Amino acid sequence: MRLHLRVLTVEAPRGPTIPKRPKRAFLCYPNSNLFRGRQPLRRRIGLKTFCALAILVCASRFGVPSAAQQLPTTTQEPTAGAQAQPEAKPEAPPAPSQTSEEEIQRREQSQRVLGVLPDFSVTNRQNAPPLTRRGKFRLFGKIAFDPITVGVAAIQAGAGQARNNFPGYGQGAAGYGKRFGAAFGDEVSAGFFSNFFYPVLFKEDPRYFRLGEGGFKRRFVYALRQEFICHTDSGKRSFAWENVLGAFSSGGLSNLYYPDSDRGAGLTMSRAGIAIVYNSIAGVVNEFYPDLHRKLIHRRPSSNQPPPEGDPAH
Repeated sequence: MRLHLRVLTVEAPRGPTIPKRPKRAFLCYPNSNLFRGRQPLRRRIGLKTFCALAILVCASRFGVPSAAQQLPTTTQEPTAGAQAQPEAKPEAPPAPSQTSEEEIQRREQSQRVLGVLPDFSVTNRQNAPPLTRRGKFRLFGKIAFDPITVGVAAIQAGAGQARNNFPGYGQGAAGYGKRFGAAFGDEVSAGFFSNFFYPVLFKEDPRYFRLGEGGFKRRFVYALRQEFICHTDSGKRSFAWENVLGAFSSGGLSNLYYPDSDRGAGLTMSRAGIAIVYNSIAGVVNEFYPDLHRKLIHRRPSSNQPPPEGDPAH
């Protein structure tokens, strides 16, 4: 395709007052829309420059980042190891948690006299935290349904049948079953009222708090007083309603299953008094048994035995 160039000559208008201007030559394409209208080249270039400047001004005005701002920074942040580590503060000793207290109570409620008789309600800590309602109920169930408790009730029933106690029950297997049920019922009801019901009602602690130190007289009197003076949940001392009312409540409840000839207010008072005496003797045993156990069971080795290895011979 051939392009024909024409030279256009533009003359300034004639007049006496207007000086003549030099002739200007323009290159144009006769069939091009771009040069249609015969606009000067520098006017078109000036328009493009103006548009470009307007775009840059708008970009800087409305926050469009420039190329220098878009370049990633090469400044390297200090690593974690280079940062100064704060000095470690000394940690406070951890407070005894509830789990550790439950573990201590679990060990205390596994004690047995001579390794056989339950001794679950004894603690050597005078400042032991109070038992919760759940803890008191667990103590009651652990004592009342211990296999030794059931075995003692079975022995009492056999001895009562041999002496023909409660003759209204009769003899034979039926009589033995009634005597066993009565003996086991006494154990369960006494534990329920003394270890759970009244301790929760009066907010008292059903455990025996062993003194463990001092003279014999002082500790003996302390053991007898524990049947009538108890620890409360607030850490104070109070009359032991749990033991006294528990004995009378258990004795009164037994009128429901004892024979007619063994019921009445007099027999109820007698059974309650016997229960209080037995519990006082049990308190003396709880106070002094650990001392007897250390003296009788854990004896020192005799002098005719060879000394342990590593010890110098005397």
